[in-house]
Amino acid sequence: MSDQKRLFLLDAYALIFRGYYALIKNPRINSKGMDTSAIMGFMNSLFDVIKREQPDHLAVAFDKGGSVERTEIFEDYKANRDETPEAIQIAVPYIQKILQAMKIPIVELEGYEADDLIGTIAKQAEKENYKVFMVTPDKDFGQLVSENIFMYRPARMGNSIEIWGIPEVQKRFGVERPEQVIDYLGMMGDASDNIPGLPGVGDKTAKKFLEQFGSMEGLLDNTDQLKGKMKEKVEENAELGRLSRTLAEIKTDCDVTFSAEDYKMCPPDAQAVQEIFEELEFRRLKEQFIKIFSGEAEATTQVTSTPTAKQEAKAAGSGQFTLFGGDPSEAPATIKDINSRQTIADISHFYQMVQNGLGMELFLENLMKQPSVCFDTETTSINPLEAELVGIAFSWGAGKGFYVPFPEEKEKVTVLIEKLRPFFESESIEKVGQNLKYDIKVMQRYHVEVKGKLFDTMLAHYLINPDMRHNMDVLSETYLNYTPVSITELIGKKGKNQLSMRDVPLDKQTEYGVEDADVTFQLATHFRPELAEAKTEKLFQDIEVPLLRVLADMESEGINLDEAFLKDLSTTLEADIKNLEQHIYEKAGQEFNIGSPKQLGEILFDKMKLVDKPKKTKTGQYSTSEDVLSYLAKDHEIIQNVLDYRGLTKLKSTYVDALPEQVQKSTGRVHTDYMQTVAATGRLSSNNPNLQNIPIRTERGRQVRKAFIPRDENYMLLAADYSQIELRIIAALSEEDTMISAFKNGEDIHASTASKVFNVPIDEVTREQRSNAKTVNFGIIYGVSAFGLSNQTDLSRTEAKELIETYYKTYPKLRNYISDQIDFARDHGYVQTVLGRRRYLKDINAGNQVVRGAAERNAVNAPIQGSAADIIKIAMINIHKKLSEGNYKTKMLLQVHDELVFDAYKPELEEVKSLIKTEMENAYKLAVPLDVEVGIGENWLEAH
Repeated sequence: MSDQKRLFLLDAYALIFRGYYALIKNPRINSKGMDTSAIMGFMNSLFDVIKREQPDHLAVAFDKGGSVERTEIFEDYKANRDETPEAIQIAVPYIQKILQAMKIPIVELEGYEADDLIGTIAKQAEKENYKVFMVTPDKDFGQLVSENIFMYRPARMGNSIEIWGIPEVQKRFGVERPEQVIDYLGMMGDASDNIPGLPGVGDKTAKKFLEQFGSMEGLLDNTDQLKGKMKEKVEENAELGRLSRTLAEIKTDCDVTFSAEDYKMCPPDAQAVQEIFEELEFRRLKEQFIKIFSGEAEATTQVTSTPTAKQEAKAAGSGQFTLFGGDPSEAPATIKDINSRQTIADISHFYQMVQNGLGMELFLENLMKQPSVCFDTETTSINPLEAELVGIAFSWGAGKGFYVPFPEEKEKVTVLIEKLRPFFESESIEKVGQNLKYDIKVMQRYHVEVKGKLFDTMLAHYLINPDMRHNMDVLSETYLNYTPVSITELIGKKGKNQLSMRDVPLDKQTEYGVEDADVTFQLATHFRPELAEAKTEKLFQDIEVPLLRVLADMESEGINLDEAFLKDLSTTLEADIKNLEQHIYEKAGQEFNIGSPKQLGEILFDKMKLVDKPKKTKTGQYSTSEDVLSYLAKDHEIIQNVLDYRGLTKLKSTYVDALPEQVQKSTGRVHTDYMQTVAATGRLSSNNPNLQNIPIRTERGRQVRKAFIPRDENYMLLAADYSQIELRIIAALSEEDTMISAFKNGEDIHASTASKVFNVPIDEVTREQRSNAKTVNFGIIYGVSAFGLSNQTDLSRTEAKELIETYYKTYPKLRNYISDQIDFARDHGYVQTVLGRRRYLKDINAGNQVVRGAAERNAVNAPIQGSAADIIKIAMINIHKKLSEGNYKTKMLLQVHDELVFDAYKPELEEVKSLIKTEMENAYKLAVPLDVEVGIGENWLEAH
């Protein structure tokens, strides 16, 4: 080990924000209701450095007042950033108090950023022969790296810490010298700091320019070597590039001085630190603090000591200090009790490959005795409709599992499938999995039905914590403190060089596959009590899991597409787009790139001067966003033409030309993928292709629905749509008698509302009055304001305000319901649907009015949207069951928000129309009757 002293400089806010957002989906709230995530996250990073590195010298740098110099030369520097979350504002004084008690120096200077303070001190310390480590996840610090200055990027998501010296910076940024990172950042800009960069220059182009020209000035001095649009862009924005480089450069001449004596690590005021931890209720942090500073905690490998540091740290496994407690050397085989985030190399496990013969017989005998088994398919494709089985992993105990590899020969596969069929079709064995819908669809290809009770960890976690991500790796790292092997480690990243799972050696297949099954089984064990605690167990078992099977069948079924119709529509759209182009060019007096916001803005606002004071973006360009142009369209034909042009080009590229490309070759049909775990409200999401976002407000958009057609001449498409379900739900939940009565009497709810708020007989309500009432009816759910209502209607701000006030007077119970929902959310931290689906609202008591207001709106609309989602899910489950039990040929194909679409067999038509309408209208009993409109047609548009 070197005798050279080491200085660690921590970038406070970068680590605080990182710690806060790492826990944002699962925040740490103490008994006083205080969000301590940011404090905990920062202390985690600090203790990790101290425990791992035992530094000689250490200091923490804070921003104070932002960079005055950068803001003076560019007013919009960092202007795109949201206001600092309240939890972080509260955290900073506590963190500084803890640092003071630990006798760790705080470096801050009014008008300067921590980057500049760290840069200055690092260069000073380097001159005094210190080895300096800048502890930050911020890549911008790469410009400061030298032979004795390094970036120390803290561990995250199970990865070991990274030390960036000169070779790492060269590799990451494609530079010869670290100081060229300034030019790199200046060229491509930095969205997080709102540094504009050179338009059209991204990572690859910046690296290419640096290789060719060496610097920003080298590029700007040699633009004659560029071609076409890039030459034009660089030359036009030369000053913007220079400005961006200046903004990106970290200063090294601030008025701060490195003091070896002041920065030296020394014993903390232990009692003061412990008192703060007790106040914050940091029990485990307090225990770790005592261990570290009493010398009880063993130091881990100093990753900054040797060239092979990263490999050593990864092999050591226990190096990452976390809040989970315990000694890894004493840990049992279960994952969740291990102190640091472990990998497969760190745990005791028994993963066995099962071959034919006696081993297979014993495995099958044991398998059939289990009450609950996790299985995970390994396949050749992420598309279950074309995936071939490579193997199946099984686990029913922590640290243990089995892998059954599948041969390529179809005859042998058939034999193996038959051996496993009794397990899959056993009603008495619970099947556990992560995203079981995929595995069920894969098994369907082999004519195997997965029967029995199901437990899907992805769905379980969605109900426990709907706002968090639900993929297995994140769940494992969050709840088990364990990082599974990444699929990219086996088959590589996406691209032509990516391997198939069949190419992976069997021993690695076994380790990877069984690890997934093992982790998933342990997650299920962890989530069962949490589902019960959140009171969402019934929702899980009665709605989400049964729906999983329904969606698997719908997705496998797919829908027929009229490709010839879309081809003709594409030709028509192309002609319409060309006509619009010519109209726009004629009005503008010249040709230009209509798709370029910059060129469009210059034409509309510089040349044509359509607006006196046009709105600009933060980079100084004219804003040509949808909302800006929509506001101006009624007064300027060219702007309406531009909006029409945008709409048609998007329609053509996103749907008309793209849909035929998504027809599955093996079936000749389009198969969307419904995701249950995306929308926090409980609504389903459609993907690959997204069939829920097909535009229906324009004639051209509606034409796309014409392309969806029945299976053959023996079928019709049937569409069943809930009428005004959200309004019916809000009437029922608020117990608003007037509204309930209108629905029960079959009145037009918007005309009824207009009659009451405008005080006219219902048969004298004008079209405009009904339209305004409709806007308010739907807007109330989303917390519409007078400003918002006036923008959506022809009403003035004053008229809109009066209309909303009259509306609440007409429906007083509705106003009370809204207030009650917000109060409930403030008291409990969540709201729920009629079936108990929870939406957690962590910002409901935030000090920031804007943030709190958004949470309050969610408190009102989440139960409405979520209840509508729950109701249609019940209807889907019940309809699917009835169609299956009755052996109907009619199949459910699509769910689009409040609408279901079916391939209806003509001889069954009248029978299934009645069945579908009855099941949908009786899916859930409210104080208001549910109403369903059913239509049929030769295509989806006709049926709808």
